[in-house]
Amino acid sequence: MKHKRLLRAAVTIAVTGALATGMTMAMTTGASAGTTLGASAAEKGRYFGAAVATGKLSNSTYTTILNREFNSVVAENEMKWDATEPQQGRFSYSGGDRLVSHAQANGMSVRGHALLWHQQEPGWAQSMSGSALRSAMINHVTQVATHFRGKIYAWDVVNEAFADGGSGGRRDSNLQRTG
Repeated sequence: MKHKRLLRAAVTIAVTGALATGMTMAMTTGASAGTTLGASAAEKGRYFGAAVATGKLSNSTYTTILNREFNSVVAENEMKWDATEPQQGRFSYSGGDRLVSHAQANGMSVRGHALLWHQQEPGWAQSMSGSALRSAMINHVTQVATHFRGKIYAWDVVNEAFADGGSGGRRDSNLQRTG
């Protein structure tokens, strides 16, 4: 009886080992996995991105990991309204341009974020409403999107238009008061 249990245990171990070896071989020969997270995502037609502040691009450890593991980037703040139009009608694209240049040099796509957001409006726009605000918003979106045309694969045009929390309602900001 003891001999049969030992034989059964040995056979079970052998069969389990053979199955594991066979599955490992099938997985390595039949399915390819990218060598990085970005490559794995790209194999499935997906992006694997990171939010990037251009100030971090001077940190070699940061950029080594960014360039190795990601195939897409999104600007943290460099493309938001207060950064791109700090004074009405005066545009600054230096941060966004730097991020786009870095992404292009490293084969990454860029998602534009965010053309309009209640949290990072420039001071000059915060007291506006009605048709003046609507005109300023349309001009801003048009100018920035035109500047980055062909370099951005998608835009977050309005960020967080609805209130956080359980209310599900509209956020109370001047962005909703365009007439």
